[in-house]
Amino acid sequence: MKVAIIDGYVDEPACFGVPPYISPYIRYIAGALVECGIGRDDISYFTIDGIRNSKREDLAPLSRSDLVVILSGMTVPGKYLRSSPITLKEIEYLCRATSGVKVIGGPIRLGYSSEGGMAASTLEMADEDVFVARQDIEAFVHDIIGPGPCIEDPDNVEHRMRTVGEIGRWADRGAFIIRRHPDFPNIMCEMETYRGCGRDTHCSFCTEFFYGPSTYRPVEDVVTEAGSLYREGALYFRLGRQPDLFTYHALDCGDSLPGPNPQALESLYSGIRKVAPGLEVLHMDNANPATIATYPDECSKIMKTILKYHTPGDVAAMGMESADPAVIRANNLKAMPDDVFEAVKLMNEIGSIRGDNGLSHLLPGLNFVHGLAGETKKTFGLNYDFLKNILDNDLLLRRINIRQVMPFSGTPAAEQALPLAKNRKIFLKYKEQVRKDIDLPMLRRVVPRGTILKDVLCEVWGEGSVGTFGRQMGSYPILIGISEKLPLGEFVDVRVTGHGFRSISATVVRE
Repeated sequence: MKVAIIDGYVDEPACFGVPPYISPYIRYIAGALVECGIGRDDISYFTIDGIRNSKREDLAPLSRSDLVVILSGMTVPGKYLRSSPITLKEIEYLCRATSGVKVIGGPIRLGYSSEGGMAASTLEMADEDVFVARQDIEAFVHDIIGPGPCIEDPDNVEHRMRTVGEIGRWADRGAFIIRRHPDFPNIMCEMETYRGCGRDTHCSFCTEFFYGPSTYRPVEDVVTEAGSLYREGALYFRLGRQPDLFTYHALDCGDSLPGPNPQALESLYSGIRKVAPGLEVLHMDNANPATIATYPDECSKIMKTILKYHTPGDVAAMGMESADPAVIRANNLKAMPDDVFEAVKLMNEIGSIRGDNGLSHLLPGLNFVHGLAGETKKTFGLNYDFLKNILDNDLLLRRINIRQVMPFSGTPAAEQALPLAKNRKIFLKYKEQVRKDIDLPMLRRVVPRGTILKDVLCEVWGEGSVGTFGRQMGSYPILIGISEKLPLGEFVDVRVTGHGFRSISATVVRE
C-alpha cells in the first residue's frame, strides 16, 4: 500500500509549518501510518512548493498512491519569503489528478480564507473519493487503515481527536519524514508541548479553543521526540506548538489564570539538551503576558531557565491584540495594557543581553488584531501610544505583528458585526505610521549598524538585482538583504549596514 503526504503548510495562533518550518502534524501523520504497518519506503512526502516546481515524472509516486493525505490550514495567514501555502484551487486539482482516496485535514477543517479581514468559508468537497477530517487528521488517517494494511471505508470511520499517548508514539515513529523535506537539513522542527486554551473564557476570534482544554504532553515524550529528530539529523528546534509556554504543566492556583510550573520547564529544557547536545537552535514561541504579569517570580525563573539552555535570538510572541480596554473587554482578551507593559519590561530585564550570534537572548514580540468588536478610531491611537511608550522607555521588541481578524464559524467573532471595512483606511494609515515611527527605530536598537549576525541562511535572490535575501534560523528571523549574489543554501556571517521598516541590509563578513 502506497501513501503520499502533501504538506500544504499550516499557520495557526499556536503552530507554524511554513518552510523552513515543518509542523508536528506531518510527523504525527507519518508515525500513525508506520504504526498501522505501512513501511517507510511506501510513504512519500511532498511540499506544495515541491509539487509546483517538479517535473511530471518526479510526481509518479503521487499518482500511484492508494491514499493521498493533504495537510493545510491558515487561521492566521502571514507573508512568507519563499513559500506559498496551498490554495483551494490546488487542492481541488490534486484531488482530481490523483486516483487514490484523498483525505484533507489540519486547521483547514475550521475554514478557509486567503487573507485577514475576510471571513473564513467552510471547506466542502463533493467528490466521492475525497474526505475532510473534521477533527484530527492524524487520528482519522490512523483509523482508516485496516489490516493488511488496507483502506477501510472512510464513511464508517469516526472523526475524533487524537490522544496525548498516540502523538507520543507517532511523533517518535514519524521523525524519519524530516529527511524527505526539500530543505533538509536546514529545517526548523516545530514541536508541541500542549494544545488547548487553559483560560475560563476565550478570545473572541481565536481558534485554539476548538482543541478543548489544555492537554499537556509528558516531558519525557517531548524529550524523546527531540532525541528522535536529532538522530535523524535535525539541528533546529522550536517549542512553538502551545498557546503559552509559561503555563506548560500549569498548576491550579484557584484562579482563572493557571500558575506556571518552573520545574516542568527546567526538566523539559535540560532534557532536550541531553538528547540533542549538538543542536544549533532551540527557540520558543507564544507567551501570555497576563501569566508573566500575574506570576512574575515564577516566570522570571522560567526565563532564566530558557536562557540557560536555549540559543540566542529567541522570541516570545505575546498576544496583546489591542491596547483599547473597550476592545479587550468586548472580546475577552488576555491582558490589559499595564500587564503587557510589565511583561515586556520583565523579559527585557532578563533576556535583552546580546548573545554570540549577534542577537539578544530573549525578546518579546507583540501581536495586534484589528477589526474586533468594539473597535473605533480611538483604538488605533491607543495602540500607537502604547507602542510609543515601549519605545520611549528604551524597551526592545523583536517584532510587531499587525493583522486583521479572520472570523471562523463557531467563534464569537463570526457572530458579531465587525468593523472590518469601516476602518480600512484608518487601519492602513496607522499600520504605515507604526512601521515608520516604531518599527524602524526599534530595529535600529535591536540590531545596530555594525552588528555582526552569524549563520545567515541564503534563501532567495533579489529580483532585478545581484543581491541575496537571507535569514538566521529561528523564531521570527530578521529578513536580511545582502549586497551580493550568493549560493542559495549557504550560511554566511554578515555585518549590518542599514535598516528598513522590517528588514536590514548587510555585507558579508570574510576572514
